[in-house]
Amino acid sequence: MGYALLADLIVIVHLAYVAFVIAGTVLVLTGALLRWRWIRNPVFRVVHLLAITVVAVQAAVGVICPLTEWETALRRRAGQQVEADISFVGRLVRDVLYYDVSPRALTITYVIFALLVFATLLIVPLRWRRRG
Repeated sequence: MGYALLADLIVIVHLAYVAFVIAGTVLVLTGALLRWRWIRNPVFRVVHLLAITVVAVQAAVGVICPLTEWETALRRRAGQQVEADISFVGRLVRDVLYYDVSPRALTITYVIFALLVFATLLIVPLRWRRRG
């Protein structure tokens, strides 16, 4: 498998990670209104909280996302300029993921979003199954 294709796969995984965090929050809030039971699933909710917490903590301490670093390294090994001569899929997904905003603004956004996800645990508490 070529480096460029691996880079494209990583950027797709990156997009799926972001979509999980955003869609998960939307689903939890929507599910609270519509009384969906599955949104109280502890495994889903804890994984969801951990996903955004990792991002927020990395940004707060100045660590670049490993997925971004891996994609960049693979594109370089493939002889591609990261912003220019990548595949259509890679360019499309990167356009969704990356936008021109200050790192500080992103960090604030990530932290606020992590706090929102944590607040959903209080607003829509987990439901633990009783063994019986």
